Amino acid sequence: MGQKRAGEFRQDAVRIALTSGPTRKQVASDLGVGLSTLNKWVTAHRDSDFVSDKDLDFARKNERLRRENRMLKEERAILN
Repeated sequence: MGQKRAGEFRQDAVRIALTSGPTRKQVASDLGVGLSTLNKWVTAHRDSDFVSDKDLDFARKNERLRRENRMLKEERAILN
């Protein structure tokens, strides 16, 4: 894979990880990269210009809602 292609792949992977519905684990699996690799790319490129402010805001809200959802599921499991 050429360096330009690899860079484009990373950018697309970061964009998908930050803005799509599936978890990062699922995105990493779908793209054929390790979860730790994807997380490193996200950390390195989170503030890059190829991820818009609107997309970042959406990603933050999405992460918050996932955490809340996970906590609610855990609470429900304890109560049942």
